[in-house]
Amino acid sequence: MRVAIAKDDNRVSGHFGHCEGFQVYEVNGQEIMGSTFLQNPGHKPGFLPKFLSENDIHVIIAGGMGARAQQLFSAESIQVVVGAQGQIEDAIRGFVDGKLVSTNSVCKEHEHAGDCGGH
Repeated sequence: MRVAIAKDDNRVSGHFGHCEGFQVYEVNGQEIMGSTFLQNPGHKPGFLPKFLSENDIHVIIAGGMGARAQQLFSAESIQVVVGAQGQIEDAIRGFVDGKLVSTNSVCKEHEHAGDCGGH
């Protein structure tokens, strides 16, 4: 399974569309096999779900994400986990251990430009 975490530096990005890129982890059960970095090609509405699907991503983890983006990821059969915070290594470990659970929170409009509802 390939799990992408939207990141800024080594932290989970508050909003996936404006992150610097995606740390992509190869996961087999509870074992992390390795990771690579995918540069964010730019925030264009509807583009990133298809981009990540083409990169064989199965799960996207982010601090926040709009409803439309969540729907588009679902249409690409990519599981969405939102509400994550902190260091990306803690997020991936929490995910593989089954402790990181989506809050199902939805960013409205473009409030993420300042504060995305406290993600």
